[in-house]
Amino acid sequence: MPRRLSKSLTVFDQLLNKKYKVQSTFRNSVSMVYTNTPAAPTYQVKKMRDQAYRICRDYLSGSWKSISSSDMVFRSISGGMSNFLYYCSLPETHTPLVGEPHQVLMRMYGQIHEGVEAKVTESVIFMMLSERKLGPKLYGIFPGGRLEEYIPARAMTCDELKAPEMSVTIARKLAKVHTLNVPINKEPKWLFDKMENWLNFAKNEIRLETLNDEQKKIAVTLLSQDLEKEFTWLKSVLLKANSPVLFCHNDLQEGNILVPEQNSMSEDKIVFIDFEYCSYNFRAFDIANHFCEWCFDYSNPDYPHFTAKDEEFPTIDQQHSFIQSYLKNFESSCKETEIPDEINNEEHVLKEVMVFTLASHFLWTLWSIVNAQNSQIQFGYWEYGKARWDAYIQHKNRVLKQENLDSVTAEER
Repeated sequence: MPRRLSKSLTVFDQLLNKKYKVQSTFRNSVSMVYTNTPAAPTYQVKKMRDQAYRICRDYLSGSWKSISSSDMVFRSISGGMSNFLYYCSLPETHTPLVGEPHQVLMRMYGQIHEGVEAKVTESVIFMMLSERKLGPKLYGIFPGGRLEEYIPARAMTCDELKAPEMSVTIARKLAKVHTLNVPINKEPKWLFDKMENWLNFAKNEIRLETLNDEQKKIAVTLLSQDLEKEFTWLKSVLLKANSPVLFCHNDLQEGNILVPEQNSMSEDKIVFIDFEYCSYNFRAFDIANHFCEWCFDYSNPDYPHFTAKDEEFPTIDQQHSFIQSYLKNFESSCKETEIPDEINNEEHVLKEVMVFTLASHFLWTLWSIVNAQNSQIQFGYWEYGKARWDAYIQHKNRVLKQENLDSVTAEER
């Protein structure tokens, strides 16, 4: 999703696309649920199995070299708006060597829009989070994907995000992520680059003739907005919020938080996954974006496969509880980044979040427009884009009223 959207897929990608099944997940998330009914002919399943076997044999070696493709346990796993996921395991008759995984998750990049460099960066981030025990282990990186630790787990539900104990646990984990010093570009370019590139795509690449009447109605409404002018105004407001730049996840929704079957996998009882959007960014975006996800439930089995509930946005008390846990753990974990006390307090973070909630709604509105045109996955992208845009306008009115931001240069608006 990204700067340049390629419509070409490899033969293997096409095979994976035919087998994909949406199931209670979103964007790049994974729910550890097996899809047992093959959607592809037997010969295609065998081709995927054989390729997975060769990758596991070559990258894991050891006991994996002593089995055949037909011996290997191989299943498709649902999940992922950009990736395709497969469970690979040694048969019960084979015992792994010391330090060798018995089972792995094979992630194939189904829709690569940003090129090899972006995937290299993602793998570096994945490895670092793995070493800090903030994410799954990394077992191998190969052209077109990687081998990861398979964690017997389920994706968190939207309702669980709101449970008080779970909310402070997420805050504690997020604080640890924010303290990382990662060897990537530390300028906060990600947010504005994404918005600008997706804006350009929305302006130049959308083809209305391919849409049905209902989708076309939504598309015309969204594309008739002066999104470029809105972006200019929003960027100026965000830059004045004085939010510290830290290493951020940038997509902390329920599908990207796993609850392991055995809590020993994580001291916080949860595991963050899918680091495709990780970058240095304004801390308030990560927090505000997570709060916005309280309002969107992606478990709807029927089209458009999500339910929007604006009233579920965290109350002030719930925000305070999250931010208290976040700040407490950030201060205890942070060794290299010093943030002045005048902005590292609850009230300042609350103000940052108020403004950056706009950024979350605006970003995913644009994301929806781009994917409505390009994605082969069945999801109500236009409907989701409209829901995020409506939420953006409603929240903008609240922000303008509360912060009196309408005084920010009339020319910008």
